[in-house]
Amino acid sequence: MPTAQLVEPHLRNLFGLARWSVIAPIVAALAIGFGKPAGLPVAAIMGLLLAGAIMAAVYQAEVLAHYLGEPFGTLTLAVAVTVIEVSLIVSIMLGEGAQAQTLARDTLMAAIMITINGIVGICLLAGGRLHHEQSYTQAGVSAGLAMLATLSVLVLVLPNYTVSAAGAFYNSKQLLFVAIISLVVYATFVMAQTMRHRDHFLYHIEEADDHAHEPPVPRAKAMAAAGVLIVALVAVVVLAKNLSPTIEGAVRSAGAPQALVGIIIATLVLAPEGFAAYRAAKVNRVQNSLNLAIGSALAAIGLTIPAVAGVALLLGLNLELGLSAKGIVLLALTLLVATLTLSRGRTTIVQGVIHLVLFATYLFITIVP
Repeated sequence: MPTAQLVEPHLRNLFGLARWSVIAPIVAALAIGFGKPAGLPVAAIMGLLLAGAIMAAVYQAEVLAHYLGEPFGTLTLAVAVTVIEVSLIVSIMLGEGAQAQTLARDTLMAAIMITINGIVGICLLAGGRLHHEQSYTQAGVSAGLAMLATLSVLVLVLPNYTVSAAGAFYNSKQLLFVAIISLVVYATFVMAQTMRHRDHFLYHIEEADDHAHEPPVPRAKAMAAAGVLIVALVAVVVLAKNLSPTIEGAVRSAGAPQALVGIIIATLVLAPEGFAAYRAAKVNRVQNSLNLAIGSALAAIGLTIPAVAGVALLLGLNLELGLSAKGIVLLALTLLVATLTLSRGRTTIVQGVIHLVLFATYLFITIVP
């Protein structure tokens, strides 16, 4: 057999991974070295590379999900994205100091709105359109929403009503307490999802058919997918950060509020999870979609608050966490509606439309305050 024919299969894939899914994140990672784009054409190229890295991250996460099984697959992507997102927030805090005192609050609010209203809404709408009704195990979703409601109120609402510090701030002891509580709640969620109550986060009929026609993923392929996933996620976050000045300039030119920048960047960072959840809903695996959305929202709070609280305490920075009255209303409405729409174990396009209406309201009120 000619040498070219022997080499060709290795050129076509890496340990069984699609070639494009390896090349795209590597090229995107190399583009990080160019720093912030100098003009619109360069920004457009970086945007295309960012899109490629996002799609590659989704592909690698699906390979890992097949190897690890659920809910470990969705949990892997949620935690990986959130850890890198936390690193991005902390790096900005270290660079900007007091000017970034509202960054954590704005990022957390955007993450909750994007995951619970945006991602859930799109998934339920897409899944309902294709499959009429979709089923999931209610126990895990209810537990996740209860934890999310608890953390959201403790972190984003309660600071407005404490008296030890003026304004929407916790004092040092309160901030440390909330950081520990956030970590405890998230650790409890991970333990329940992966060990003690794993069956609450699986829909058994769906999981029995999931990947049934596919051969098992070899260990070497799974390890390669994990490595490429890390590269892809790093590229997504850093490219989003490098593109932020261009985004800020476009927002200022449009006369929109500065808070819109945080929403755009959060959307880019959460895009891998969003695409993975959407693809799962389309193939009638809405349980995976809900696990991703709720798990991502919980990870955003449970991992972000301990990290940013530690930085704030070490550097003596004030961390403004309390939402405005408008933000509290939107957060309360989101938690209430999510509790109602996800209380039956079955979803339709009706629930999807409701969540998307809330997400559109959040975006509109942000742009037109």
